[in-house]
Amino acid sequence: MRPLPLTRKIRIFPTPQQEYVLWALSEKCRLLYNFALVERQQYWEANRTKPPEARTYITYIKQQNDLPTIKEQYPEYAWVYSKVLQMVLRRLDADYKSFYARWNNGDHHARPPRFKGKQYFTTLCYNQSGFTIDIENKRIRLSHNHPSGVELLFDLPWLTKITGKVKQVELFQDRRRRWFVAITTDETVPAYVDNGLYQAIDLGIVNLVTAVNLHGKFVQIRNRRPDRYWRSKIREVQSKRDHCKQFSKKWYWYTVKLQKMQRKLTNQLRDFQHKISKCIVENTRANTLVLGALDIKAMARKKKIIASPRVIKAYRTLNHSLQNTGFLGRFAEFLTYKAQKVGKRVIRIDEAYTTKTCCVCGKIRDRQLSERRIQCDCGTPLDRDQNAAVNIMVRFLSQQPPVNGEPLQTFLNGLHRHTALPHLHRVTDSMEVPALMQG
Repeated sequence: MRPLPLTRKIRIFPTPQQEYVLWALSEKCRLLYNFALVERQQYWEANRTKPPEARTYITYIKQQNDLPTIKEQYPEYAWVYSKVLQMVLRRLDADYKSFYARWNNGDHHARPPRFKGKQYFTTLCYNQSGFTIDIENKRIRLSHNHPSGVELLFDLPWLTKITGKVKQVELFQDRRRRWFVAITTDETVPAYVDNGLYQAIDLGIVNLVTAVNLHGKFVQIRNRRPDRYWRSKIREVQSKRDHCKQFSKKWYWYTVKLQKMQRKLTNQLRDFQHKISKCIVENTRANTLVLGALDIKAMARKKKIIASPRVIKAYRTLNHSLQNTGFLGRFAEFLTYKAQKVGKRVIRIDEAYTTKTCCVCGKIRDRQLSERRIQCDCGTPLDRDQNAAVNIMVRFLSQQPPVNGEPLQTFLNGLHRHTALPHLHRVTDSMEVPALMQG
């Protein structure tokens, strides 16, 4: 058994007095974040022209040690619980580390952290202490030192569903001005055991999942694509809003309508992905799921292509499908944490050239997005997503030590049992998945 951090979001309804206190605490956290960001920027400007060995950088430890001095100079910062202020500085440090990691990995579109605006609520993060949870009365109390003396005590009706040791509590407000408490706990999950069964999965836009197991059985799950339904409606509302005077009454009316449509699109996508990922994890005998490691940001980035109008339109459609929808990246995360909850593991491997390479003869050839069926020179007709799933499985098994026999040979024998066109189950409903994933 091992711990797995999981977070549950619960809505709360603070009183006007409590909202006043929360915004006062948020403002101090926002100012601390911005002042710490200015300090880091000044250090960078002072050291950027020096040789690398002579440069000095500011760290999280240094800024954390300066907190007592800041509280003495500005007593208002003592209103906020000390752990919350430390987590503000830690979040800034994490933002910088993320920026440098992306930049060093070649993502030169990455930008450093920016200043926080006062119109947005700054999340209050209580790490390890500063909160008291009453399971019996379903309440949570958050510590603060605001002079108003208003108690931050909130009812949590779903608190009984929280299991495991509470590690962190975050209080935040979404864009619809609703208040939430996010409780992070360490859940005890079964330890992973390699049972010698594997499931290779290729993710895509048309077919969300194309999976193949060691016995050569394929399962394809079509994507419902609610974005296609909403795309034309969203564009129509955007066009009407663009013809209105900015910040006028009509402009605000269309903005609210646009946000509602985008929220429905996101909820429908997330609901479908939750159902499919749960069905896959719970209804496969394999304890190891192998995913291709996709670079979603690179896929969604616009490319300059010199080709026919049809090809250019296909790549533009792919770009639109991946922009701000959470199609593939979010689904992979859902699959990963749901697998960990039941003692399974998701392994991601490089899937470069898995679509361009024929899984039978190994020949590499460029293929357009419109080429959904591969016609290789070796005479093997195969769906492009099935071909990619087979290549992912072969690439993974070729790197694995033998378990319960030779898995690679078992997989190849399973493929050869079928005809030139592998046995395929194509489903569009999550209710059909359990029976098909068992083989």
